[in-house]
Amino acid sequence: MHDTAERPLAGILLRLLSGLLFTGMMVCVKAVSTEVPLGQTVFFRSAFALLPIVAFMIWRREFPRALATRRPLGHLMRSGLGAAAMFASFAAVARLPVAEATLLAQLSPVAMAVGGVLLLGERFSLHRAVALSLVLVGVAALVLPELQGQMDGRLLGYALGLLAALLTAGALLTVRRISRTETAASIAFYFVLVTALAGLATLPLGWVETAWPTLGLLVLSGLFGGAAHICMTLALRYAEVSRLAPFEYVALIWPVLADLWLFGQPLSPGFLLALPFVAGGAALAAFEGRGFRRPLRQ
Repeated sequence: MHDTAERPLAGILLRLLSGLLFTGMMVCVKAVSTEVPLGQTVFFRSAFALLPIVAFMIWRREFPRALATRRPLGHLMRSGLGAAAMFASFAAVARLPVAEATLLAQLSPVAMAVGGVLLLGERFSLHRAVALSLVLVGVAALVLPELQGQMDGRLLGYALGLLAALLTAGALLTVRRISRTETAASIAFYFVLVTALAGLATLPLGWVETAWPTLGLLVLSGLFGGAAHICMTLALRYAEVSRLAPFEYVALIWPVLADLWLFGQPLSPGFLLALPFVAGGAALAAFEGRGFRRPLRQ
């Protein structure tokens, strides 16, 4: 296909844009977290993410053909794990600065690498051992100062962020299994559909009436999330993963700026100490053995 040709500049710009859009989504979620129940937020984020995803599929002339599936149970498992991860992640964002919640999300590549060894029989390499060690040191640097202070919602936020990273890793491992027969479009579509239904199931627990600007923020969270997924997919299509590696962590700048400028939250010493360990460990896990590989041509 012509659109699989390497276009590194386009890939880099799309990766930077996806990080900015993802941060926009997280900012919207945090801004409404004190007013809107968790399930209601998950529903809006997922339901309105369908709009850019379906529009993108129509533009590529893949809708509805790309939604055909031979692995419905695989989609259900991936979507269930992803939905649980979204609930945990949004609950963490409500209790933590955006930068710290985003940093905890970087644990997913390491958890995925370890899961590949335990569940898929993959080799436990030195890269993965070092990555795991670095991340554990980073998590300790982030969490231990809180253990010595007051036991408040921040510590629960760390636990939820770790849980979200583990669930995300499980979802990505499932993607690795089903992507041999399933399209990226179908995986994304069924994930947001199932997650929207999971959020809707919380309606009997009590939703709140929303007015502008709260409603606008909920809608924007979905549009930002769907657009971020599209940009990330295209970035990986146009550029090698290893080429995008340095820009993977430039995306951490946006949450930091959001905390400082929008929420007036200074960076904690634990975050500054944990950042290089977690980012380094995640980079080792995500880009192991990919530095000199050429992309496959189709």
